[in-house]
Amino acid sequence: MSIVAGYLVLSLMFSVITIIRPNFAIARILLFIFDIVVLALATASAAAAAAIVYLAHNGNRKTNWQAICQQFGHFCQKVSGAVVTSFVAVVLLMLLVLLSGFNFILKKK
Repeated sequence: MSIVAGYLVLSLMFSVITIIRPNFAIARILLFIFDIVVLALATASAAAAAAIVYLAHNGNRKTNWQAICQQFGHFCQKVSGAVVTSFVAVVLLMLLVLLSGFNFILKKK
């Protein structure tokens, strides 16, 4: 998610360029493609974090991994909150990519 945050900060420059020069279509296309890639990366990172939190809460009896949330309850609550927040960020990023795509289609006409 830190890579996603870094990309979003860097993409502000390209967004400003596309606002100043709306006819600069290459920057808009690249920005949209990278937004989709970053959305996939954010989804994958949130899903991987959710899998780890699931293991922390429930463990895995087949591999003899014990649930650690009984010993570290406060930590597990914070990590669970972070996973929920990352999924909220994925949904917001998805809405922004959809909005960007609709804007891209409407500006083409």
